[in-house]
Amino acid sequence: MVLLSGGLDSTTVLAVARRDGFRCHALSFDYGQRHDVELDAARRVAAAMGVERHVVARIDLRAFGGSALTADLEVPKGRSLTDMEGSIPVTYVPARNTIFLSFALAFAETLEASDIFLGVNALDYSGYPDCRPEYIAAFEQMANLATRAGVEGRVRTVVHTPLMALSKAAIIGLGTELGVDYGLTHSCYDPGPAGRPCGGCDSCLLRAKGFAEAGRSDPALGPAGPKGAVGSC
Repeated sequence: MVLLSGGLDSTTVLAVARRDGFRCHALSFDYGQRHDVELDAARRVAAAMGVERHVVARIDLRAFGGSALTADLEVPKGRSLTDMEGSIPVTYVPARNTIFLSFALAFAETLEASDIFLGVNALDYSGYPDCRPEYIAAFEQMANLATRAGVEGRVRTVVHTPLMALSKAAIIGLGTELGVDYGLTHSCYDPGPAGRPCGGCDSCLLRAKGFAEAGRSDPALGPAGPKGAVGSC
């Protein structure tokens, strides 16, 4: 079970799971996000990488708001890395990874799948509390207490976070080795009407930093614009 946003990190995680011999199902979310163009990217990635089934679950987190991604709040632009590391930004969606992982756990249980893959990262990220190793460990412990399959001992859930300790540059290098087409992916939090990335939000800046440090050009930023109108976690 791979949580697939259509971004750089989750696409790399899907490639890692395939490399490691897993038969992959993918789960994406239409949760009322302002950057719902990422769902088109997720569909392209899932098709290109041959997942067995791709499900887009629909939940409306706009009902709660509280984030620049789900409410009428301005997406911060041009923040320094120090700013990103210093506080939790307004683009944090309350409890989003907990919600997403809970859906993934439910989907996995219907398949008797024991492995959930998630593209969280504790190095090049925007300070989200649900991207930390201690959070993942706590969720995994809870998952094995919360399901029938776990209680009956038929399945022990493992949450895989293979990118946790990698920089964006290292993630891009790994994905490139595995044949990932990053031109299919989308990262921007505040894309224009045609899906073109803004270039100034945290996600765009971290993506650009990663490609620069990896010594590679971003294939989503060609002269004709992003492939299929595309622009992390």
